[in-house]
Amino acid sequence: MSVVTESRRPNPQRAQEGWPPVVIAGAYQTGVGLMRNLLRRGVRTVAFDCTPEQTGFHSSYGRTYLCPNPDYEPQAWVAFMVGLARELQSRPVLIASADQYVSAIAAHATELERHYQFLQTASATQALLATKEKQYAIAEANGLATARTQFITSREELSSFASTAQFPCLIKPLHFRQWETLPAGHALLGQKLALAQSPQALLAEYESVAAVTPRLVVQEIIEGPDSAKLCYLSCYGRDGRRLGSCIVRQIRTDPIYFGSASLVEPVDDPEADRVSDHFLRSIGYAGICELELKRDTRDGRVKLIEANPRYSVTSDAAPYTGVDIGWLHYLDLIGQTVAPVRPTNFGFRHIAVRRDAHTFLSYIRAGLLTWRGFFYSYRPPVHFFDFDWRDWRVTAKTVVEVSKILLGPYLRRFFPKRRPKLAGPAAVKTLR
Repeated sequence: MSVVTESRRPNPQRAQEGWPPVVIAGAYQTGVGLMRNLLRRGVRTVAFDCTPEQTGFHSSYGRTYLCPNPDYEPQAWVAFMVGLARELQSRPVLIASADQYVSAIAAHATELERHYQFLQTASATQALLATKEKQYAIAEANGLATARTQFITSREELSSFASTAQFPCLIKPLHFRQWETLPAGHALLGQKLALAQSPQALLAEYESVAAVTPRLVVQEIIEGPDSAKLCYLSCYGRDGRRLGSCIVRQIRTDPIYFGSASLVEPVDDPEADRVSDHFLRSIGYAGICELELKRDTRDGRVKLIEANPRYSVTSDAAPYTGVDIGWLHYLDLIGQTVAPVRPTNFGFRHIAVRRDAHTFLSYIRAGLLTWRGFFYSYRPPVHFFDFDWRDWRVTAKTVVEVSKILLGPYLRRFFPKRRPKLAGPAAVKTLR
């Protein structure tokens, strides 16, 4: 009886005096959103990143530290982490908001555990899900369907897959950041995936990146529109209990059909909830996780697109449903008894403004969206990932970027760049 009574006790709504600060690993807008949510709960929060261009370095929500790159300077990164904990004069909670730091934390868990509070025993599982090399095999082995997927390391292995595959197919790096190192001007620079309509096109895509990333994932697509895509957002406790979860439906993605969500809305989908919960419990998962899913129109089954074992872009929608997974994770890590939370609010949309500016014209051109429908999707109640007047520097950057996307083509039409022209004898002399 005491356990039941304890589980029904309301969760704390704000941090109490003496509770530890939080260090967020990753200062992209995702980390800024988590920082904002925790600060609203009264938690002292800082972030770090190895890329000084990240949003967190311009945010008003807390200090962001520049760290060494853990991929290339692992020991220097560990030394930085130890120094940061000492500077904060505590044993802070450590939460990842980027795959790079999920992997780094797992690789150095033993050294970091003395200085930070995080799920050391769960970090290895999180690291396995952070790479596409393992996550699909793990999903299939634990009852979560996937599209036909193969890890390849050579042209011969790719040819074997392509000979029996149903096209179109996708080709992906093991970590999306790997294609950030492609040469300037490369068509796949900074992309998460490439779509190939034929075996020849798939081989061409592979050959274009093989010198940099010869180890890749190839996958058949899951048939269906973007609206068949779902995200399961969740937090599981150290004891394996589900502390909170919700599901959002993707409405638009960037790029169209195969990209990350730019606009989502919460939904109640018992089947997606069931298969996602079963999978994460089966592998003994603990911590924050996003599962990107899609219901295949060919067989009606919910299948895994990708697992993100961290706080994600779409995770920013969860608190608005009443399930603040970042706060629940924090309470669990500091030893609070957490009562499980279910979503209570379904009547809103969540928008990543920059992504949506990139993609909505694609939907209009494809006949999947009208201008009226576009404006209607922004009607209240609506919440934004990257538009927040309290964080004015970040919001100003969003406004500038969106203006460039929307107004750039028209400005270039009316004010084309003038190419320098050589004329007369001087031109002839120069050319010689």
